[in-house]
Amino acid sequence: MAFFHATTLWRPVQGDAVTPSIEVRTVRRDDFEAWRQLWDGYNAFYGRSGTTALPAEVTQTTWERFFDVSEPMHALVAGRSGALLGLAHFLYHRSTIQLQPTCYLQDLFTAEAARGHGIGRALIHAVYERARSAGSTRVYWQTHESNAVAMRLYDKVAEKSGFIVYRQNV
Repeated sequence: MAFFHATTLWRPVQGDAVTPSIEVRTVRRDDFEAWRQLWDGYNAFYGRSGTTALPAEVTQTTWERFFDVSEPMHALVAGRSGALLGLAHFLYHRSTIQLQPTCYLQDLFTAEAARGHGIGRALIHAVYERARSAGSTRVYWQTHESNAVAMRLYDKVAEKSGFIVYRQNV
């Protein structure tokens, strides 16, 4: 499946002033340390830190998948002036209800100090752009019901599907 690797410059508008450009691009191998800080922040947000942290093998395997052309998993990062401030991980999968691949936005995170400055919105729109380029007609994601701040953004850039997620570890 083709994947679009270009850099996107996003200029979100807040009020009447245009905020500085946000660079959204495909993650690079030399981003590992900055990506890892964001990844650790994302996992901590969902209670995976300290004794409940993901095993190092999971993090390393996840990282390697982004660079394996046979994997359907992709990563974008966003930042300003060379500093990474957010990440988005997404993958493509088949669907029983459409012929085109479906894009699942699995992880979305903005560094706490950068929240409210358009990073999340820029990442979501960049995933939309990549999904369209890959022939996908749908992007979807989940969030925790307590993530009210993020849901204010999500309500502006997507529609709620009405589905509730069930899961069971086996």
